[in-house]
Amino acid sequence: MTHLIRALAFTLLSATSAAAQQAPVVVELFTSQGCSSCPPADKMMHELAGRSDVIALALHVDYWDYIGWKDEFAHPRNAERQRDYARHANRRSIYTPQMVIMGQTDIVGAKPIKLSDAIAAYKNKPQPVQVSLTREGDTIRISAVATEGKAGPMVVHFLRYQPKREARITRGENKGHTFQYANVTENWTILGDWDGREPLTMAAEAPGDFPAVVLVQAPDNGPIYGAAQLK
Repeated sequence: MTHLIRALAFTLLSATSAAAQQAPVVVELFTSQGCSSCPPADKMMHELAGRSDVIALALHVDYWDYIGWKDEFAHPRNAERQRDYARHANRRSIYTPQMVIMGQTDIVGAKPIKLSDAIAAYKNKPQPVQVSLTREGDTIRISAVATEGKAGPMVVHFLRYQPKREARITRGENKGHTFQYANVTENWTILGDWDGREPLTMAAEAPGDFPAVVLVQAPDNGPIYGAAQLK
């Protein structure tokens, strides 16, 4: 009987570890409609949005609005999040376009080879938190477990995104162009804190058909420990 219990425990542990390794990799793009360097990176987001192993999120920032075009998708919290990433990485400035992978690795501009390598590297690392989501009407049920004994302060983020949005730019650096944007984030909220010692259960209201995403992250927008999405 003891051998059977050990075998079952090993099977469950192996299954959890495999699931952690297959968890999606979060790629955040900090971009702006008023940035002439951003369209190539915005285009890459359409490709990332179609991948099942990636959660692609476009965070439009407002700090280029002064040069002639106000980004209608921008929100001040996106620039604050980017500043937190810069502070953790000991960088003095923020810029667009910038991609941040799992809250840790940053890539300047649209560099598909570097991005592919970064995604592959994180896919091969077991994520310390496994997150799962289910929908019940207009409610998202959230479950999470620390898969590697991860314990300590963590923050649970909830957000929605619109898979496709279009903007016709009439002023500024991109004047005269119409762009299609992928996975534009909105309604970003903090659901609460979690110490990882016990399994997490939460719920979030999510009316409508837009995809929902949950990130479990270190405080002050540190590393992302686990994530899930419902499209």
